Amino acid sequence: MRLVTLERLRAGGTASLRAPHGSSPVRGRDGELDSLRRLLARPQGRYAVVCGVGGIGKTALASALADIARVEGRAVFWIRWRDREELAEQMIRTALACGLPEARLEEARAGRAGLPDLVWEQLEQTDRWLLVLDNIDNPQAVGPDGEDVASYRGWIRPASRGLLLVTSRNTDPAVWGIRAVLRRVVPLEPAAGGQVLCDAVPHAGTAEEAQALADRLGGLPLALHAVGRYLAAPGSRHRTFTAYTTALETQLGMLLGATQPQASDPAVARTLIRHTWELSLDELATDGIPLARPVLRLLSLLAPASIPIFLLTPELVTEAAGQSTGEIEVEAALNGLHTYGLVDTPTRQGGQPVLGQLVLHPLVREITAHTHTIESTEPNRYQQALTGRLIQAAQGVMSARTADSDTARLLAPHVLAAATHTTNQHNRLLANAVDRISQSLTKAGDYGSALQLQQAAHSITARSLGPDHLETLNSRNNLADALDLFGRHQEAADLHQQVLTARERALGADHADTLLSRNNLALALDDLGRHQEAADLHRQVLTTRERVLGPAHPHTLHSRDHLAAALRAAGRTGTGWGSGRSLRFFGARRS
Repeated sequence: MRLVTLERLRAGGTASLRAPHGSSPVRGRDGELDSLRRLLARPQGRYAVVCGVGGIGKTALASALADIARVEGRAVFWIRWRDREELAEQMIRTALACGLPEARLEEARAGRAGLPDLVWEQLEQTDRWLLVLDNIDNPQAVGPDGEDVASYRGWIRPASRGLLLVTSRNTDPAVWGIRAVLRRVVPLEPAAGGQVLCDAVPHAGTAEEAQALADRLGGLPLALHAVGRYLAAPGSRHRTFTAYTTALETQLGMLLGATQPQASDPAVARTLIRHTWELSLDELATDGIPLARPVLRLLSLLAPASIPIFLLTPELVTEAAGQSTGEIEVEAALNGLHTYGLVDTPTRQGGQPVLGQLVLHPLVREITAHTHTIESTEPNRYQQALTGRLIQAAQGVMSARTADSDTARLLAPHVLAAATHTTNQHNRLLANAVDRISQSLTKAGDYGSALQLQQAAHSITARSLGPDHLETLNSRNNLADALDLFGRHQEAADLHQQVLTARERALGADHADTLLSRNNLALALDDLGRHQEAADLHRQVLTTRERVLGPAHPHTLHSRDHLAAALRAAGRTGTGWGSGRSLRFFGARRS
């Protein structure tokens, strides 16, 4: 490492050691600040790492602690990472400000002492200081060469007489070592996020409207400040919280995801919503994890819900990214994204992590998907690969000995999102997969989710095959059943009548599918309280099934049971062995 000259140090170097002053109050960080303030008072051989995804407000939190330290009469030194040489220079200037004799630097120049040792010896002889190393996103680059951070032999060391605070996107405790106290910064709650917006543009709407916009932005401080600046600018088209919230639904790319010509400068990129996460992906690629970017783009195309890790197979990534990969590389990509805060682990009530699942911050997901759409030469290749993997996963759920309703619930929002994508509007395999997940959720009693899925499955099938195709009629029958189970009985009865009429015309009155439609129409009428009409239909079905299938066939027994229930509801005593409604049949393929 090249030692900087004393003349350059006396001239003041190239950067200020003063802490930056925030342009607005820090909102919603009282708990984090209290914790850091206690650590500032009693470091006890520890140091702080304020970490989290880009744009989450790490520097603002460190700056707020610096303000507290100044008020308490502590010396405050602030070093923003640019490169190793400048870090070394600023650390030397810090030590000189703490009383390091210039003559001791000659010992390092002569090779009689290590420069980091000299600096830290001086800091440990100095009381009441705060030293902030800002934006140490790649700890391996800090050095000196060959020194891991966790060895505490380089520039980052714990202390007892002052506090070192590092801000970083790297959230891996193993990187920082056992003396590090990690404080992971999370998105702001809507109330605090709304206050940030009101601080910036107090006349742009009510506190409730500001909270709604903050919630839509996922509580990301960088986005909140960017929106505040936009709304305050005199030439902006959208001037209120409500107008901006509405515009986000159709103009997200323009408002938050636009390319900036100066974004190649890391200092500029950190201030831009779209580009700040690209810095983390660049770091991961430099660290030997180039798959982090395509894996994040795949994740961004899924629904805004928990993502089961088993979806991300090497085969999926290979097909989407066009480069062969294996399990180790995919795991490294997921772990790298987690380390840099671009994906997170969902938690149960009480804060326990849910293993085997991932979540994305809403803006990370939306901006990444937007970036993929405008930058990829084959944007649909990712979607097609993902759709194929979802179909495969759905088939796996239903092929198990017992339908896995927990897995079905995890897959449901993602297959639903795939079903609404324009590239999948005629994908009958996907329609079948959506139908399979719906079946599983119906058996688990989740009728609301099952209905949404059946609506999507029927929409794809009708577009693919036409409204009168037999497969479309099967799908419409299943949709009607889902409506009935969800309590929308009149809509269910209307659809079942449509299907019955079409099946009678296409298949005849005695066909099994036609009898199924008549049976299901009767069930819907029974739910509407039209018990006598239901009983009449059930009697028709029973008579035909006895003749066609025989008196002991399971479907015949079901009809007898249904008739008995309808007659009982109508106030009459019916014949038959049943005492209530049996399980409903779903579609001719499953009757």
